[in-house]
Amino acid sequence: MNENLEFLEDMIRKGKLIFAVLSNVRKGAQKTYQKMDIKPVLIKGVQLYHVTYQFEKKVLHDNLDAAELLSLLQEILGSYFKQGVFYATDGDHQLLFNKKLEGKIITKPPSRFKVELEHNRKKNYIIPDGEPCDFMTHLGLMDADGRVFKKKYDKFRQLNKYLEFVSDSLDRLDGLKVIRIIDFGCGKAYLTFALYYYLVKLQNRNVEIVGLDLKEDVIAFCNQTAKALNYEGLTFKLGDIKDYETDNVVDMVVSLHACDTATDKALIKSVGWNAKIIFAVPCCQHELFKQLDNPAMIPLLKYGVIKDKLATLVTDSLRASALECVGYDVQMLEFVDMEHTPKNILIRAYKADKSDEAILKAQYEYQLLKETFNVRPSIDRLMKA
Repeated sequence: MNENLEFLEDMIRKGKLIFAVLSNVRKGAQKTYQKMDIKPVLIKGVQLYHVTYQFEKKVLHDNLDAAELLSLLQEILGSYFKQGVFYATDGDHQLLFNKKLEGKIITKPPSRFKVELEHNRKKNYIIPDGEPCDFMTHLGLMDADGRVFKKKYDKFRQLNKYLEFVSDSLDRLDGLKVIRIIDFGCGKAYLTFALYYYLVKLQNRNVEIVGLDLKEDVIAFCNQTAKALNYEGLTFKLGDIKDYETDNVVDMVVSLHACDTATDKALIKSVGWNAKIIFAVPCCQHELFKQLDNPAMIPLLKYGVIKDKLATLVTDSLRASALECVGYDVQMLEFVDMEHTPKNILIRAYKADKSDEAILKAQYEYQLLKETFNVRPSIDRLMKA
């Protein structure tokens, strides 16, 4: 490996590398990513190397300096990847490894001639800008050639951010012949159509998705759109979260921007169905605003704007804690809102096999938080159920 490392160090240190692809995972190696791409980038005036790790169902990215990249290559070339193709200014170099981890280099004349130091500003979206996407074209987010309209770019970013969260969670649904999803308060259903497109068109999964909303004209529009796109397995129904019932297994529940206690109703329904995954982006958390009461926190409670933010944080913390009390692992993530692009909190919960000790700890923390602020939240109904 020493000769190969000297070859790689010379190429990287002298700025010859244009692009590289590592592939052909060694049989018996612990399976993680299946392929790796490398390209030089310029970030804030510093040359780094953008590394893309391609897994079966997701893609991760990292930026490394020359030393970090060489260390990574020394670790995985041969022992993990049996092949690396390095396109450089002085030639195309194919590095191959045999069973004894011995490497040989095959060099051909260069097919690429210029190192493009991209500024790494263009994000690799799951649904990329510049490639036609049927539902985005139909809903007026991009033109027929796949170019996203400038005024719709915030919405485009939000859809892709949402799909990143879904992509990270998809392994929880492995082995299911059909993924059944309920989307509460779907509205015009941009995110619902994005979810269908990702799972069916990009991941080749079978799904049954029901979008639920209280507006009759919105439901009619969404059903017409699903029919026009030939999105089989996607239907929209008129109804309220608290009244909706189904005899089918529910694998995932989505509730994005459900107002005030509607989020609690969605979480209670999700747990009742024993859903494997829950996505919730709460909105307008007003319920606890008038309830918050703690003399030690008067400086926080006497200013309306501060009290409102505190009520939001306490409300969502209680929701997360309540889910932990009934056997879910919970994450609180930043999510980009669609209308004005502030940062919102997304609650992502996974059904887990928790110990009695963990459940008791979560219940203690939940009760302590309630007593600290002297509140009676609607999510209490989840605990009683």
